[in-house]
This record gives sequence, structure tokens and C-alpha cells, in this order.
Amino acid sequence: MKVMATMSTSNPHHDGPEINAPTGTETTGHEWDGIKELNNPLPRWWLIVFYVCCAWAFVYWIFMPSWPGINGHLRGVRQHSERINVERAMAELRSDRAALGDKLLASNSLEDIQADPELFQFAMAAGRSAFGDNCATCHGTGGQGFPGYPNLNDDVWLWGGTLDDIRMTISHGIRSSHPETRMSQMPAFGRMGLLPGQDIDDVTEFVWQLAGNDVDAASAERGALVYEAQCAACHGTSGLGDRLQGAPNLTDAEWFYGGTKRAIRSQIYDGRNGVMPTWHGRLDDTTITSLAVYVHALGGGELPEQQGNGVRPAGQ
Repeated sequence: MKVMATMSTSNPHHDGPEINAPTGTETTGHEWDGIKELNNPLPRWWLIVFYVCCAWAFVYWIFMPSWPGINGHLRGVRQHSERINVERAMAELRSDRAALGDKLLASNSLEDIQADPELFQFAMAAGRSAFGDNCATCHGTGGQGFPGYPNLNDDVWLWGGTLDDIRMTISHGIRSSHPETRMSQMPAFGRMGLLPGQDIDDVTEFVWQLAGNDVDAASAERGALVYEAQCAACHGTSGLGDRLQGAPNLTDAEWFYGGTKRAIRSQIYDGRNGVMPTWHGRLDDTTITSLAVYVHALGGGELPEQQGNGVRPAGQ
């Protein structure tokens, strides 16, 4: 270790190594602003650590992958590879999960899955992981949804909330490329020129009234006639909606594209029709079923006996 010292007082004409008078230590000959560097030896502990590190590096170089080469790298006598280790670990994990995955697919109902704590825990863990990777971008990390993307925490279901319904929606998508996708089409009554502006205003007033809000009675009365002619086929004469067509309930406080009068008019005018991709083929059947179990458990899933005849009651 080289230690800085004050200016040496030794004879500058001495032919041998210059000795610092206060310490009796040789100098290195380096000088900065009148301060000369002492030539002290390195501490023994430092040298020991340095030599041990050198020895360890040499041993590591022999046994482990180290130097790069033209056609690869020096693999070492152990032939160690973290890539191979990860592949083996993943293969073991898939093997361990295969039995539970087969058992999950063989289960005939949600009750069967929930009755087996290990199986239910597996489905929930796999579903939560898959949701974060594939669904959270649109539905939110907690499934809370955004305008145009359903909230999965409530009990409002456009296409049904049983495990089979949810699994079908995930697998086939909504208005997707899958040949068996769930399909419905909200006409763009204004943009396509199907209704004049006054009729759109009136039917908006009527729909606003269906949701229990105060309205212009005369406008809503005119809108009722427009609704019966243009909307009742899908949403029902009472506005309760129809799950078989994915037509939402218009009598509750839940709105897919926003619950203001302006947002409702915009939907009638533009007829926005969102697309949910099909996950069949991109996710395996075990993952899709696990996702369905997880989404069902988020807060609003239904049992088969609650499915009804396809018409969604108010508030559900």
C-alpha cells in the first residue's frame, strides 16, 4: 500500500534509494506538490485474499463455463449449464402439474373442483398467473375493468356467469376470429343513418328512464315507440336484456361504455362493438379452465341453477 507522506528531509544527493526521514521508509520517486509517496508493502491480509481469489478463479475456469471462443465457449469439466437446468426444472414442474391438470379437466362441475382443496388451490394459482399475463391489460390487475372492458368483480354477465359460460367466452372470444365465437352486433343507428337525430335523442331519453332516472316525459314517450321498433328484439320489451344475444340489461346502474346520458346516446349513435380475442389455441385447456375458475371466484360467478333461461334479470 502506498501511503502519502510529507516532504522528505533526506539528502537529495544520496545515490541509493531515497529514505523518508520521519518514517525511515523508501519513497517511490513519485511526488505531487512536494508530497512524496512512500513505498510501503501491501498488507498481508490483502495479499492472502488476492491469492485466494486468483486460485479460486483458476479452479472455476477449469470446472465451470468461462472463456468465450469462436464456436462457443469453454464449458468446463462439469459441463454446467443454467439453461439446461432451467429446462429440466420446467419439465419437472410440467410433470408435477400434469396430474392436477388432467384432474381439473376431468372434473364435471365447479362443485367438484371446490370440493378438492388441492385442486381448487391449483386452479386458482394457475388462473391468477394466467390472468396477470393475458387479461389484466384490458380488465385491470384486479379485474375491475374499464369503459368498454367488463368489470369481472360484480355479478353482471352479458353472456352468463357459470363456469361453463365463462370458459366458453374465454375459449371462443367475443366477435373474434373463432368460428364458434359469441356474436352480437349493436347497430350504429346514427352513423349508419338508420335513425334521425331526434329519434336518437328520444330513445336515449327512454333508456335513461328505464334505468330509473328523471326524464323529459314527452321525449321518453316518443322514444318508447322507437325502442319497441328498433331495440326490443335484443334488449327485450322491458329492457332486461338477453344473454343469448349478449344484450345488456338497460334497467340497472351498470353500463358497459359509461352511464351518463351522453355516453348512452354515443353508444346508440356509434354502436361500438368491442372484440375479445379467442384464447383457444393460444392457451391450453387446463389454463383456460383455471382462468374460468379464477374469474368465477373474483366475486360474481353463478351456479348452473342460476343461469335461468338466458334473460338477465335486473341487477345481475
